[in-house]
Amino acid sequence: MLTGKTKHSVRNAKIAYADDPEICPVRAYITYREHLVAEHGERWAGTATPAFVGIDRWGHVTGGMTPDSVTRAIKSISTRAGVAIAWTGHSLRIGLASVARRKGRDAIAIADQGGWARHSRSMLGCMQIDNGWDDNASAGLT
Repeated sequence: MLTGKTKHSVRNAKIAYADDPEICPVRAYITYREHLVAEHGERWAGTATPAFVGIDRWGHVTGGMTPDSVTRAIKSISTRAGVAIAWTGHSLRIGLASVARRKGRDAIAIADQGGWARHSRSMLGCMQIDNGWDDNASAGLT
């Protein structure tokens, strides 16, 4: 399934089921695809179709989302939800990299999951630290 900005970024991204079904990305994606096919036809059921599609203001599927349409969707959803942070489409990758690093995931696994080149400097720049105390490199060394 197409998962990135270009045909070169097609990859077999593995997403785990979350313990809480209410926030599970896998269950949400399956439901999304079922509704997409039910409402717009079987042509959207194949694995060669974009993972996420654009929908115009009249409710017509327009094909795969572009990077700009992802950003617009994230901003719109954030605003409607009352989130005070200025989210962008890139915020999702930053969140993945930051949380995965904090949870001790291997950098190569993070790169593969997020679509970065292994040992990517730009990926390292996305790995944000919440504060200097909870995530401190010197803590517990002695």
